[in-house]
Amino acid sequence: METKERKFRAVRQVWLMAILPLMMVIFLMALFALPASAHCDSYDGPVITDAVKALETNNVGLVLKWIDVEQEQEIISLFEKTYRLKSGDQEVYGIVKKHFFETLVRLHRETEGEPYTGLKPAGSTEHIIQLSDRALENGDIDSLAGKLTNLTGQVIQEKYEKVAALHRDRDASVEKGRAYVAAYVDYTHTLKAIHDLLAHGGGH
Repeated sequence: METKERKFRAVRQVWLMAILPLMMVIFLMALFALPASAHCDSYDGPVITDAVKALETNNVGLVLKWIDVEQEQEIISLFEKTYRLKSGDQEVYGIVKKHFFETLVRLHRETEGEPYTGLKPAGSTEHIIQLSDRALENGDIDSLAGKLTNLTGQVIQEKYEKVAALHRDRDASVEKGRAYVAAYVDYTHTLKAIHDLLAHGGGH
């Protein structure tokens, strides 16, 4: 029995080591598939961050990458108007600056085929997106990859251990059988979702 248990643990460990790299791919693909509303329309998102820098340095070129060529003139004109008001009445400047932010985000979302639903407060961006931006700023993916690896390992192991434990007594009673089926469905659907995402890829 002890030998069988050691063999079971060894097989489980090999399975986990094989699935973790796959799960890393899934998390990263899902990361890039998140809706734009989760990121680009918040005050601490990259679009408005660049807009703030543009106004600080009088460099509209910093925000043009977020829009299409056809939209450039509208943003350039609005930027110039906003910048001219920077040293004037601050209440007026604040209103015009917000309009500039809103217009920039709205046009950016148009390029992605997404509706504009208003600016979101700082801190509303998902934590994983904040971590991804921090990794880019610091030039270090190791910390983010480590966090994702730990999380995916925990999730996969919990699902596997739950269904494996119930598997032994799945025919002992109807109640135990149904508990097994619920865990089995969750387990297999998770793996199918992984397969489908890998097969069809992730997109915005």
